[in-house]
Amino acid sequence: MIRLSLSLCLGLVALVAVADDPAKKAAANSAELVTLFNGSNLEGWDGDPRLWSVKDGVIHGETTPENVAKGNTFLIWQGGELSDFELHVTFRCNAINNSGIQYRSQHLSGKGVGNDWVLKGYQHELRNEENFPNVPSFIYDERGKRGRICLVGEKAVWTKDGKKVLDNTLIDQAGFKELMKVDDWNDVVIIAKGNNIKHYLNGKLVLDFTDEHPELALSSGLIGLQLHAGKPMWAEFKNIQLRKF
Repeated sequence: MIRLSLSLCLGLVALVAVADDPAKKAAANSAELVTLFNGSNLEGWDGDPRLWSVKDGVIHGETTPENVAKGNTFLIWQGGELSDFELHVTFRCNAINNSGIQYRSQHLSGKGVGNDWVLKGYQHELRNEENFPNVPSFIYDERGKRGRICLVGEKAVWTKDGKKVLDNTLIDQAGFKELMKVDDWNDVVIIAKGNNIKHYLNGKLVLDFTDEHPELALSSGLIGLQLHAGKPMWAEFKNIQLRKF
């Protein structure tokens, strides 16, 4: 009887642990996810045709000495603005340069814009690196004032008075090296609800950010995939799926 009771208690503890583990909540039910990339062409997306294509069933973005990016440029999803959502993207890229997933962003044009596909807003950084702080998943303020808004490992809030880190133990350097698949495909999940944003990498919560700034916080906007200006680079994307809340 004692052994049975102990087994039941341990089972209940395990169930509670799973229920409370935020990483287990990263993925929506597959039936709720809508596919944004058909695997064949760039229907539903808009970007510089010199730089973006579909190769072997994945989105392939590449800059070369002959085809340079005139400023950071994006492949922009044409499905309209999103407010609260869960976005899944699988990516890989080379280490020469960096890429990103843009969200809650504005499409810019006119003076000071180097091409027709420029976005401003929150960016989920993408890199083929594993050493802090230059790793994928931090939030960057693309064309904004705040730079690296929230770093990997942090639970942070940004108010009118600036940034405050509440906790920086979501993941450490050693844990990230085990999690990140350098030179391979990695799975990203971005969950945005109200003013809270969570980034997951390969199923684990790596960043939790709440934006309470009265003027700079973003509540809705476009999503896009980045090719960075500068050194020639490539980035690839697949399994792009969305759930709106």
